[in-house]
Amino acid sequence: MPTLNWMGKEKVANHHRDVPFRVLERVPEKGVLDSRGSDCGNMIIHGDNLEALKALMPEYEGKVDCIYIDPPYNTGNEGWVYNDNVNDPRIRKWLGQVVGKEGEDFSRHDKWLCMMYPRLQLLRKLLAPTGAIFISIDDNEYANLKIMCDEIFGAPCFAADISWQRTYSTRNDSKGIPAEVEHLLAYGKQAGWQPRKLPRTAEMDSKYKNPDNDITPWTSSDAFAPGAATHQGMVYAIQHPFTGELLYPYNGSCWRYQQDQMLEYMNGWCPYELVDIDDAGRRAEVCGLQGGEVRADVKAIMLAQPIDESRRIAQHVQDTGPWPRLYFTRNGKGGIRRKTYLDSVGGRLPTNFWPHAEVGHTDEAKKELKAIFGGKAPFDTPKPTRFIERVLQVAAGDDALVLDSFAGSGTTAHAAMRLNQGDGGNRRYVLIELSDYADTVTAERVRRVISGYGEGKNAVAGIDSGFSYYELGPALFDVEEPPIASRSASPMISLNADAPADAVRRYVWHTETRAEYVDRTGECPWLLGEHAQAAYYLVYVPGEETVLDYDLLRGFPVKGSPTVVYANRCALSPNQLEAAGVAFKQIPSQIARM
Repeated sequence: MPTLNWMGKEKVANHHRDVPFRVLERVPEKGVLDSRGSDCGNMIIHGDNLEALKALMPEYEGKVDCIYIDPPYNTGNEGWVYNDNVNDPRIRKWLGQVVGKEGEDFSRHDKWLCMMYPRLQLLRKLLAPTGAIFISIDDNEYANLKIMCDEIFGAPCFAADISWQRTYSTRNDSKGIPAEVEHLLAYGKQAGWQPRKLPRTAEMDSKYKNPDNDITPWTSSDAFAPGAATHQGMVYAIQHPFTGELLYPYNGSCWRYQQDQMLEYMNGWCPYELVDIDDAGRRAEVCGLQGGEVRADVKAIMLAQPIDESRRIAQHVQDTGPWPRLYFTRNGKGGIRRKTYLDSVGGRLPTNFWPHAEVGHTDEAKKELKAIFGGKAPFDTPKPTRFIERVLQVAAGDDALVLDSFAGSGTTAHAAMRLNQGDGGNRRYVLIELSDYADTVTAERVRRVISGYGEGKNAVAGIDSGFSYYELGPALFDVEEPPIASRSASPMISLNADAPADAVRRYVWHTETRAEYVDRTGECPWLLGEHAQAAYYLVYVPGEETVLDYDLLRGFPVKGSPTVVYANRCALSPNQLEAAGVAFKQIPSQIARM
């Protein structure tokens, strides 16, 4: 498989492992609760998305159903509110810290790739096994992004390169070939990911009729299926109830249903029976077996009564309806066809072209944002809400968890809430925005959508929902590098005394079990929980040394096989630990690093 190399790749290829784990600190006054006093499981996080993604790992690793991101397109335009260029000072600072001084000589494409690679690594870890990621991009970085995603997600996991018709009219002053579409790259977490079907349109449903007063509208379909040679038992004659002629599948095909089912359908017209009519030569012709032997025990479905009586009974069915699943065209005088019922066909499959008439365009997105913010658009490159709704319709069920780590103006939250309002779903979202407008634009848009916006005939009613707002807090671990003279020594790692104890508990529980955390400190201040027959305890007090001894063990309300205990020091010998069924792990050295 082709791989992509660029300056700095070796420095960022595994950088996602070195990103510090930081605590998420809730800011209650910036969030909104719904009518039941809930944040509905929704989050908006202000901070570097690399660190924010790492902070989400304990709770959300392998649990995100749908990721949509709209990263910088790297066009070189630095005049927007959303700086679409990786020469952004914060990116340059990050490159300096991670890559080093040589990063100053990188091209903007190298810098963009360095910025994206570790973020995509973490996004993949957060995806559920059945999840998918959708990435908006234009021609500037499309080729680089495609190869990079093939490497990170795996080429077999590529699902589609969707073309979004972003404009509804082409500018006459455009130079070269005007860009009418943007790319939307889609990858599944695993190969073979399948999109959800879209709602059917009225135009699609209009093709279904009900001329025979059946229980539901239907359309005409082929009565045959391919595979005659391998399904010889489904190749035989059916006698026409109106004309008496023998009907065979066309060459290379067979009847669509098993013979007992076909017999049942034909008995809906008049009495039929199975008869050996010695037609091996004709069946061999249909199967394409020139000179070969065809299955010998296949009988025909023949009229059980004389043709005149059969025709009389069948004509009554034709006149009164409803007709059987297999029916005859031209008022009974034509060929055989099959009914396909509207209630059995489901929705429509999404294609790789999304026209603006269905999912919106850039001008619609700007007008939408102006309506929300009282006539001013505080963000220059929003996506239409209908566009993100289509992503969620394709990839997110009604109880899905959705992540957008380049949140921008907050369209993803708007789309999730609007879909929930329409179908009664419970989609939850996590938004991450680096810029300072995370509060004044991203979260503020969501607040206004919840409360309602606009006036008079342009007023849009609010949506009963909520979210919690977070800032990135302190790192969970303090890392002290050794003196220059002792560079061969390992860095000193300690738990940050300023980190909340609850965050430490969640982190340890996740790294041990990957299971959902439930607070059980009410039973015992040290108890983390039970998983796979093991019981876990974290004996941790910031700034103090904790010791595992018999007195501590006797106070544990739950025992497991084994009982795993984290503490600063252990006063029991290895033999005593083994006899008690206890596995001791030292704080902080044996707390796993994500």
